[in-house]
Amino acid sequence: MKLSKLVDQMSESATLRMAQLARDLKEKGEDIISLSLGEPDFDTPIRIKEAATQALADGYTKYSPVPGLPEIKKAISDKFKRENKLDYAPDEIVVSNGAKQSIANLCLALLNPEDEVILFTPYWVSYNDIVGLTGAKVIPVKAGIEDDFKVNPDILKPHLSDRTRMIIFSSPCNPTGSVYKKEELEALANCIQKYPEVMVLADEIYEYINFVGEHVSIAQFPGMKKQTATINGFSKGFAMTGWRLGYMGAPKALAQACAKIQGQFTSGAASFSQMAGAYALNTALDEPAMMCQAFEKRRDLIVSLLSEIPGVEANHPEGAFYIFPKISSFYGKQYEGTTIKNSEDLATFLLEYAHVATVAGSAFGEDNCIRLSYAASEEEIKTAINRIRKALEKLT
Repeated sequence: MKLSKLVDQMSESATLRMAQLARDLKEKGEDIISLSLGEPDFDTPIRIKEAATQALADGYTKYSPVPGLPEIKKAISDKFKRENKLDYAPDEIVVSNGAKQSIANLCLALLNPEDEVILFTPYWVSYNDIVGLTGAKVIPVKAGIEDDFKVNPDILKPHLSDRTRMIIFSSPCNPTGSVYKKEELEALANCIQKYPEVMVLADEIYEYINFVGEHVSIAQFPGMKKQTATINGFSKGFAMTGWRLGYMGAPKALAQACAKIQGQFTSGAASFSQMAGAYALNTALDEPAMMCQAFEKRRDLIVSLLSEIPGVEANHPEGAFYIFPKISSFYGKQYEGTTIKNSEDLATFLLEYAHVATVAGSAFGEDNCIRLSYAASEEEIKTAINRIRKALEKLT
């Protein structure tokens, strides 16, 4: 069958592919520990489930307005004011089938083939391919482990031009776990404001998994709200990955354009999911805080264990539930006729010989690293890192 050029040029999600490989091996009876998928291992809090059940009983089973039900849009607007110092009116908010759809809506609404999009690198795997759907050119702007993987104005400035239409980054960051501090975001904002045609896509999906205190949104700095689309969702902080519920706050004209696109692709998100999401935002954040504390403890554990492996260099993640160790010291080494040439080879080697699923750093724009998710139990983390250490010791 002859498929479209669009599909041919698109990459398969590396995280989903590795997760499927791990599942396939498990079905064959292999003892696989998966540190590949970005999914909390907690269940959705019971009170949110009960809110969804009540919404079903109340008849929230019909089509919703494309940009979202009034109840959840008000809850999101209140949340932005309360927690992010951002004044997004309900008509500046679009609720989508996950934050990933919010990102796709925004790119399709804003980008043309002649545009350039700066991706702070390392970046989440899907940014690159979503931008590719529009024909715009991706400009990776890289910060290394020595900079805690955070782009600063000196790194950014040489890449900004009249062709730049969008900048995309996440904080807390997937895959590095890095969190931009207030002064770092303010410096970036001052730099970006010199290019008023540039729109920032600020992915804040890991906002509630932050180990350093207050979360800061780049849109809160003077003049930046009109240049920013703030994207968030319920998957990570509320352990609601299967509910497919995300949202965006953006200038009104852009929000309307995104709703127009969504209306042709999927229409609105599930009505009862939206009512559960509204309930989650309107009540105390006890469960997200509990999950964050657990992830911080696991962060400390995995950092400690990785520091004991010669040749592995890791930063100290301040959020999310990932660590992105540098493993290029193993390139050129061999075991049983297999030579490790890049991060894809190393991830494959660890799956085969350590029975641990990770994700190659090349999928995130940084081939010297691999990504490990510590959204797993402490026992699984201890066993997985011990297996990784023993497997790496085989390489000579």
